[in-house]
Amino acid sequence: MPELASLADLTWPEVDADALLAVPVGSTEQHGPHLPLSTDTDVAVALGARLAAARTDVLLAPPIAYGSSGEHDGFPGTLSIGQDVLERLLVELGRSATLTFRRVLFVSTHGGNASPVRRAEARLRAESRDVLAWMPSRYSSSAGAGDAHAGRTETSLQLALDPRRVRLDRAAPGDTRPITELLPELRALSVKAVSPNGVLGDPAGASADEGAALLDALLADLVASVQAWLE
Repeated sequence: MPELASLADLTWPEVDADALLAVPVGSTEQHGPHLPLSTDTDVAVALGARLAAARTDVLLAPPIAYGSSGEHDGFPGTLSIGQDVLERLLVELGRSATLTFRRVLFVSTHGGNASPVRRAEARLRAESRDVLAWMPSRYSSSAGAGDAHAGRTETSLQLALDPRRVRLDRAAPGDTRPITELLPELRALSVKAVSPNGVLGDPAGASADEGAALLDALLADLVASVQAWLE
């Protein structure tokens, strides 16, 4: 097989069925006035690519760029397929992928995807398919606990990935209350009702260095989770 870690780059005879297929699961949703709609997908792809670089047995699949983002409805550009459709998509994809690959890993980096991703994982495992879903338990940074959405944490991550896609001149704080305090309102209303600019946190102080450190920490957790799964 050629020295390629991306499934999309291969022809079918080049696909190694013994590889672990890593599928990035993200979203297309608003991330404030300063971050691209692809932010969650960008992080998932970056972590999948870094995992493939760290392990020779990992093949990176094309990303799933749409997720459950109904809480961001009302912001132009947000495209949501909902929880039920995402769960079904992952189940069908997992069934198809395990016809070729022994193991399938979902790398999901959008919080709104958590429930359907876990349900899909459970359903596939109940069918005796070797599947693992990995999600960051909680972002953290030198500033302390990571903020909820499009604040310092995600701004730092995107600065580390591609600073050209960050509109720092448009960055502004949104609702800066802790996520535990915000959750009841978010569930009852929407992000737009709580924060008109779509930011839950404050991007002030974000940096590429902090984003790189965050990516390293996330990758370390991902690598450890995969190693424990395979063992």
